Parts: sequence; C-alpha cells; structure tokens
Amino acid sequence: MRSVTLLGSRRFLPLFVTQALGALNDNLFKNALVVLVLFDVSQSGGTVLVELSGGVFILPYALLSATAGRLADRMEKSQLIRMTKLAELGLMLLAALGFLTGSVALMMAVLFGLGVQATFFGPVKYGILPNLLTEAELMAGNGLVEAGTFLGILAGTIAGGALILLPGGAEIVAVAGVVVALAGIGSAWFIPPAPVAEPGLRLGWNIWQQTVVLLRESRHVPTIWMCTLGISWFWVIGATMLAAFPPLARDTLGADGHVVTLMLAAFSVGIGVGSMLCARLLHGEVSARLVPYAAAGLSVFIWDFAHVAVTAGRLADVGAVISHFSGVRMVTDLTLLAVSGGLYSVPLYALIQERSDAARRSRMIACNNVVNAAAMVLAAGTTAVFSAAGLSPPDILRVLAGVNLLVVVWMLRAAVSFQSSGRRYDKTGA
Repeated sequence: MRSVTLLGSRRFLPLFVTQALGALNDNLFKNALVVLVLFDVSQSGGTVLVELSGGVFILPYALLSATAGRLADRMEKSQLIRMTKLAELGLMLLAALGFLTGSVALMMAVLFGLGVQATFFGPVKYGILPNLLTEAELMAGNGLVEAGTFLGILAGTIAGGALILLPGGAEIVAVAGVVVALAGIGSAWFIPPAPVAEPGLRLGWNIWQQTVVLLRESRHVPTIWMCTLGISWFWVIGATMLAAFPPLARDTLGADGHVVTLMLAAFSVGIGVGSMLCARLLHGEVSARLVPYAAAGLSVFIWDFAHVAVTAGRLADVGAVISHFSGVRMVTDLTLLAVSGGLYSVPLYALIQERSDAARRSRMIACNNVVNAAAMVLAAGTTAVFSAAGLSPPDILRVLAGVNLLVVVWMLRAAVSFQSSGRRYDKTGA
C-alpha cells in the first residue's frame, strides 16, 4: 500500500511527523488555555476570552498568508520549515512562562503568535510535497498529511484539557509544550531540501495589496480557484460541526463533556480514514471525480446526525451513547460524515498542488488559506446569527445539510460546463 510505503520513506516521514507534532502542540496549548480560562477566570470574563481565542488564532491567516506564500516561494522550503519550528519553540517557552505566572494576557499573545507560526508553516508544508513525492504519490501524501493533522488535533485537544486539570497541571502543560516543540525541531532537521521556486521574488510588506494580488492570481487559474472555494466550503462545514458539538451534547442530549470528546474523536478518526482511503480509491490519480459524491455524503450524514440527536432522548454519558442504538447511530453518522470529508478535501488539495506552476505553488496554497480563514469567520458569524434567532444546534445542522446539497449541484454544473466547453487549463492557467 502506497501510504505505508511513504510512512517508511526518508523523503516523507520527517515532514509527516513534523506537521503532526505541530498540530498536536497548537491544540494542546489552545485547549489547555480554554479550560484554564473557563475554570479559573470565569469571574472576569472567561467566556468572552474563550470566544475570542478562535479569532485570535485565525486572524494571522487573513493578514499574513500572502506574505507567507511569497516567502515560501522565495526560500528553500526545508530551511523555512526549520525556522518556523524554532519559532514554535520560542512561543512554547513564552507559553510556559504564561502558565507558570498565570498571565492570561501573555497566553493570548502566544496564541496569536502560534497563529502567525501556523500561517507561515501552511504554504511551505503543502508546497514542498510535490518536491518530495512523485505525482503518483501525491494523493497518498496529502491523505497522510490530512490524517496526521486531524489526529494531532484530536490528541492535542484531549491532552490539553486533561493535563491542565491535574494537580500541577500548568507545569505539566508547560513542559509538554516545550518537549513537543523540541521533538518537532528534531524531525524537521531530517526533511530533505527542495529547490527554491523563485529566488528573486520581492516580498512586499503592503499586506492588503499582496492579498488582493494573490486572490487575482488564483482566480486566473479556474481549476485552482474552484478547488479553493471547495476546500473553504469544507472548512465551513467542519467549523460549524465542531462548534455544534458542545451545545448539542449539553442541551439536546443532556450529556457531559466526555460525550463531546467522543464526538470529536469519531470526527477526527473518520477524517483520517477518508483521507487515506482517497489514494486507494483513485489509484494515485490526482482527480476530483469523487468529490461530488463525497459532498453528497456530507449532506446525508449531517442530516441523519441532526435528526437522531433530536429523537435520541437523554444520553448523559459515553456509556449511554455506546449502549443505545441512537447513540451508536450518531457516532456512526459522525464517522461516515468525516470519511466523506476526507474523500472530499484531499483531492482538492492535491489538485491545487498539481495544477499550480512550481514557482507559484506556495502562493496558491496561501491564497487557499486566506479564503479558508474568511469562510470560517463567515461560518462562525452565520452560526451566531442563527443561534440568536432561536435555531437549535440540530436545526442549524439541518440548514447546513440543505445548503450543502446546493453546493453539490453547483459542483456538478461547473464540472459539466468545463467538460462541455472543451477547455483545459495548464499550470499557468493558459
């Protein structure tokens, strides 16, 4: 199996380990901070700080992705990865100071810094893959990266919430963050070098202008632009689902926090399975032919999950969930929903890489990050409006499932339009 071969490859394994450890560390810190704020700062606006934390982390993606993409195309990529990992170590040392002193302000500043670090790591992480892998390996490589990212998110989220509540939890989390960062630096040193894409590229520090230029460049290659929109829609779905888990578990099921963890685990494992299954089903071909079917699966399983949540009655804990048919059905829906998500998103990432000109690849990925960030902000705002209007989490998910069907229709119409026009686009959009 190609995925197993890649995991044993000197070309790919160091990058896989580096990015998985980065996802783990980001979420270890974020969830430890969230739990600490909720339990220890509740009297001074802890809930507001928790709501702000997501925006603090995602803001750098909107502000700095254009610069990050240009830097990734200008520098040798393995060197840039090592620089971002060194920055992560510095941030984890500051985080340790924040945990040990109880300074929420310092920890929020670290959260913003981690967002900046992730913004610069994203384009180079995906941009280097085509340099390390053959075209036949690209789908499997992207699937493994996606799987590693979501499993890192799961492990970090669970560990951060659990460790911070232990006696001496702040000290444990502080040490864990530094150790994981050091491990990431160690793995990054084994990533093979990649050719510099465009050595003479000017960075430019007008953030707004660079972002506008980046979006225009991406729109000139219709395949890349459509993939960007498709991935951004996936993040709308993912962000809405993840935001719905806690209130749905608490208010609809009457469940405890462990049920939320079970939901997150089912979602993360499903993404990993779908991501790795993608290369097998497509036999290594970089193709979007599975995407409309996977998108339709998203609607089916979102709708059924919401329907069962309303009719399931009280499922107070994990034991109740796994011992009742309705609970098992909900977990199955979440897993299959996430499998569909992996089958949906991985081909789109691979297409952006494969269709981008080598000298501009990281910028195209950075453009995707900008649009993703805007989509997640839009999803959060829309969910807040729906909640204020009185819609319950299952109602919001039903709306999401219906809108997603419209997106499926748009995808199919666009695909037919491209095919019937006879147009084919090379990597520069000609």
